[in-house]
Order: sequence, then C-alpha cells, then structure tokens
Amino acid sequence: MTLFSALIPPDDVLDEVAAALGTPEEGDFRWSPRADWHITLGFYGADDPVERGEWLAGRLAGAGPVGLRLEKAATFPGVLWLSVSGTGLHELATKAGAGSEGRPYVAHLTLARFPRDRPDAASAWEERLAGFTSETWTATEAVLMSSDRERGGSRYRVIRSYALNHARD
Repeated sequence: MTLFSALIPPDDVLDEVAAALGTPEEGDFRWSPRADWHITLGFYGADDPVERGEWLAGRLAGAGPVGLRLEKAATFPGVLWLSVSGTGLHELATKAGAGSEGRPYVAHLTLARFPRDRPDAASAWEERLAGFTSETWTATEAVLMSSDRERGGSRYRVIRSYALNHARD
C-alpha cells in the first residue's frame, strides 16, 4: 500500500474539468478516472497508515483553509496535468511533507499518462487547455489516501480526513 496526502476538488470544479476534456479518445493516453482526480500534497510511499495518519494529524494541526483554482495544462515526461494555484498551498504541502522526495513541489491534478518516448503527444491537449481556469474554491479538508495496484491501474481510497479550519494569521 502506497500512501499520500491530497486535496480533493469539489464536484462543481470537477464538472468544469470534465466539460473542458469532453470525451477524449484513449489512443496513446491512459486517462485518469474522475473519481481519482486529486492534488497531491505529500507522497510517502509504502508506509504504515496509522503511524502516517498520526504524523500527518500533527503536521496539519493549526492549518487553515486554502483558496485554490485549476489552470492551464502542462506536462511532465509521460504525464498531462492541470496546474494549481492558490495562496497558502505551498505552505500546506510543505507541512504535509512535500519536497521530502528530493524534488521541488509542483501542485497539479493528473489528467492522463502517455508514452514517455512521445513527448509531443500531449501538445494538442496543452493547447486546447491553455486558457482553462476553474472557479476558485476553498479547500477545507485534506485527506490521507492509499494507492493499491490493481490490474489495469491503481485504486485510490481515502483513509483519514483532516479539517483545515483554523484561522490564518
């Protein structure tokens, strides 16, 4: 079981993303199901869910809500994603352990995966989603999630929720 913490956008924002995507053809793309769309805060790998849950509760104690919005598409090698902006997001992610994997934190929502040996495969999608901006929402909850490998992909499951309800200074 692989663990990570995340923010889950509200349904109305997910509706906006789904409308912008339409019904994409599979082709070289393996599209992430809407039920799996999330913004990762911290990635922990194989870990004990109870211990990690307690650690995360301590780290997020006192954290307040963050205002967020999804924006234009971009890519990592083999990954098409939407960027995420918001005041306080980087600080929240740092509290949740972002950056501990040895690379800078880049807030994003993964839309699809495509062959790494075809770096231009997502160009049309980047262009199509270049002007996308979702409505702004306030994230009032972070979650600890598990990712279990199954035939055909991974299955995500929320293990524990954490309220982000303290006033910001």
